[in-house]
Amino acid sequence: MGRSVTIGQYYPADSPIHRLDPRVKLLGTLVFLVTVFFIKNIDSFVLATAFLVLVIVLSRVPFRLMLKGMRAILAILVLTFVLSIFTVPGQPLAHLGALTITREGLRTALYMCMRLFYLVTGASIMTLTTTPAKLTDGMEKGLRFLRVFHVPVHEIAMMMSIALRFIPILMDELDRIMKAQKARGADFQSGGLITRVKGLIPILVPLFVSAVRKAEDLANAMEARCYHGGEGRTRMKPLVYGKRDAAAYLLLAIYTAAVILLGIFPLSAKL
Repeated sequence: MGRSVTIGQYYPADSPIHRLDPRVKLLGTLVFLVTVFFIKNIDSFVLATAFLVLVIVLSRVPFRLMLKGMRAILAILVLTFVLSIFTVPGQPLAHLGALTITREGLRTALYMCMRLFYLVTGASIMTLTTTPAKLTDGMEKGLRFLRVFHVPVHEIAMMMSIALRFIPILMDELDRIMKAQKARGADFQSGGLITRVKGLIPILVPLFVSAVRKAEDLANAMEARCYHGGEGRTRMKPLVYGKRDAAAYLLLAIYTAAVILLGIFPLSAKL
């Protein structure tokens, strides 16, 4: 299970996306995730798909690794699809007993699943191509304007980076705990709903204890290295924009403008 979670993992490679400034990748990810919610026609869908495929190809991250990350939200995708096709009213397509599948429900289900897929994939590309240290530096420098409002930008960036890094670590720990409990004869599949919920207790308790222990070890390690926040700290590799970053910003601006224009002046029917 843990290895199927791509958000928070880093995939080492020498690619144009890896070499981009982390601020570019953070802003690009945010813009892409926002524009996903403005996709309302086939043209915007094709444009977003082409943009995402281009980024994946340039990142040189195996596509199978992207698909592996979808296993973690497979249950959410199935639940979203089933609820949408049966609950959205509209023109009937088929009947399954008392339930009715509508054309509008099927369209909405596909639309919502596509959104979830793009959201997870877009966030995964950012973490797969950016180390936690660069991610923290990018967040801090990109949000430094908030210091005017006395917002602890460095501490917030550090917490977000640590939280992202802990996702695959905790999922690996969950996988080990489940295997250990199964080796002791634990059964998580049989029984009713109440029995299955009770069966999660031997998993959640050690997982919680392990998470607290890892957090305490991390805090001790940071304290041993005299970490006291971002005040007065310097960086071994300061972030500096280059020509490739300017080209990436230009491409991002063109993509955003195209999504907006296609939303206002669609060339085809709505989804």
